[in-house]
Amino acid sequence: MSLPAVQDEVVELCQLGHALAVRGRLHEAVHEYERALTLDPDCRPALFNRGGLLLRLNRPAEALECIDRMLALDDSPAPAYGHLARGNALAALGRHDAALAAFEEAVRLDPRNPLGHSNCGNALLALGRPEEALASLDRALAIDPGHALANYNRGNVLFAAGRFAEALASFERTVRSNPRFALAWYNRGSALLELHRYADAGVSFDRALALDERLPQAHNNRGVALLALKRAAEAERSFERAVELRPDYLRALENVGNARLEQRHFAAAARAFASVLAAAPDHPYAAGNLLYARLRSCDWGDGFRALRAHVQQSVERGLPAQAPFAFLSTSDSPAAQLRCARTCCTDKFPAAREPLWRGRSQAHERIRVAYVSADFHEHATAFLMAELFERHDRQRFEWTAVSLGADDGTAMRRRLERAFDHFLDARSVDDREVALLLAERQIDIAVDLKGYTADARMGIFAHRPAPLQVSYLGYPGTTAAPYIDYVIADRHVIPPEYFRHYTEKVAYLPGCYQPNGSGRPAPPASPARAELSLPQDAFVYCCFNACNKVTPELFTLWMRVLGAVPGSVLWLFDDNEEATSNLRSEAFRCGIEPSRLVFARRAPLSEHLARYAVADLFLDTVPYNAHTTASDALWAGLPLLSCQGAAFAGRVGASLLHAVGLPELITASLEEYEQLAIGLSRDRSRLHALRAKLAASRDASALFDSERHARALEAAYALMSQRARNGLAPEHFAVPDPAGGER
Repeated sequence: MSLPAVQDEVVELCQLGHALAVRGRLHEAVHEYERALTLDPDCRPALFNRGGLLLRLNRPAEALECIDRMLALDDSPAPAYGHLARGNALAALGRHDAALAAFEEAVRLDPRNPLGHSNCGNALLALGRPEEALASLDRALAIDPGHALANYNRGNVLFAAGRFAEALASFERTVRSNPRFALAWYNRGSALLELHRYADAGVSFDRALALDERLPQAHNNRGVALLALKRAAEAERSFERAVELRPDYLRALENVGNARLEQRHFAAAARAFASVLAAAPDHPYAAGNLLYARLRSCDWGDGFRALRAHVQQSVERGLPAQAPFAFLSTSDSPAAQLRCARTCCTDKFPAAREPLWRGRSQAHERIRVAYVSADFHEHATAFLMAELFERHDRQRFEWTAVSLGADDGTAMRRRLERAFDHFLDARSVDDREVALLLAERQIDIAVDLKGYTADARMGIFAHRPAPLQVSYLGYPGTTAAPYIDYVIADRHVIPPEYFRHYTEKVAYLPGCYQPNGSGRPAPPASPARAELSLPQDAFVYCCFNACNKVTPELFTLWMRVLGAVPGSVLWLFDDNEEATSNLRSEAFRCGIEPSRLVFARRAPLSEHLARYAVADLFLDTVPYNAHTTASDALWAGLPLLSCQGAAFAGRVGASLLHAVGLPELITASLEEYEQLAIGLSRDRSRLHALRAKLAASRDASALFDSERHARALEAAYALMSQRARNGLAPEHFAVPDPAGGER
């Protein structure tokens, strides 16, 4: 074949390769370029295009070899696009230093090409040089402000730096320039997730998936947005689609379990978490998630105790085995709870490198206190604290609420909005922006009411927006966060010998740390036992705690109590069908007729409070006591029998009973607890006396004295503030009782 004919065939093969590539038939296109190179090994278009296709087919080593062959063809300066392609191949191989050198050469050869500057930015980000990356991307955008890829890359740099609002602006410029850029829509949605704009994030993920339905990460993040919007069934389907597309996508499989938890499908959640654990035994929090799902369904069968021991041992070794809130039901060790919280905080909520408050003086006429919570609506925290907020002194203090949760439109929400000097709705603002808001308002004391509970935002406090930061009420334990200065407690929940297990300094309130006001609705008249499926003349033991607080050891003890008290019944909360079924089976295994377990349906709060009165004795749980549930029972006039544990969560019952004047119902061991539970059923006169004592003392007790509690808490804030103004570090202290006596 003559030389012109060979060249004609090479051109035809290259054209065919290009046409196949345009149609998405990449493997066939590569084959045609290879045929062209057989005829002309030095064909630069064939080498370049074959290299680009190999890169798209995730064969970067072959792509690099091809591009290097092209660049080595002669000694003259190579076109900039060759070095751009070489840099892309090197970046795909993880050789980011070499990739940066290739991109810099492309910029030298063609300084007006924004793509070279943009790719330099990518390489600099991969090398951990974000500020230089931004500068490089800004140079690209100075050349072409609408350059889609440069805006996209700039958004990625800002996202990695936690500057989500700025990242969002870059991604929005990207999709305006190129509306068919699926990954840009995905990243836009991810930025909106971080800004807690969940509905908008969902729309963005939908746009990404309309362009490329096979993006597993977009399905996963769409599920995250739906889960935050309380659309758990739809979220589960999104997570499952992500797993279908990528079976090894453990984060999505974990989220399948989370969506099932939200729907109270605990056995199904346990199966998802078990699959994660089987695939990756060291996957963070997998074992703890499985344990928690099994606790929620009272599934204590095969392997339960071994799993619990494994989680406890892993936490003690400093591994991320279980989230701190779930671990409160797993272990009663304050030392282990400290280790668990420290691991989580270090992993997920590290202190910001540049704190917003840096020691400057803040002198105000009134002490500025901000309560930060996602629970400023109809929620247990609101029922406990509403009256406290209303009674706060507005002469000495300026009160701000920072609301991170939904406005549910209820009367409680409106009541809370009126209770503060300032009520800020910050649910659609990212952590850093909320922290900036607190810093700009020169808040003196920022109070976190969430800790590690649902919808917590510890990241706000990690930015250190206020000179004093305090943990209160929501999380019963140490946060282990170096930026939380104090925890509000009392001498019963954190005795001095346990101070070493808290990174915070302890501020003791007199009486009880828990506020109790008029947040609860007035209950109607108590129903008859028959209306509640309770036997008329039986002794009714009651426990309305969530099922995860019921351990197999405690349940076995309860069955012994029922066995010792003929005709007695145990009245439990109908938490979920799986738990109800498992508990009945467990009762039968213990030799107790399952019908002696009676389950109370969910009811409006007023009805729920009214039915406490028909029970005889509330049996507390351990290692995680009843908290709001316990004070509900006491407020309704039902005596509470509690076993005092070691950690905060297991000592709340004792604190409440001391405050309400019934310390005789606090036991120091499960043996004593069991004996007293049986003894009170046989000594009705003693039980009636306890009930009468509770009724007589309730309204006058420290537990339900909101005025006294408000003054004590304000005294604590004032002492903290005074120490700070005097240049003194936080220290343990006790507030004198405003009513006198205790010191």
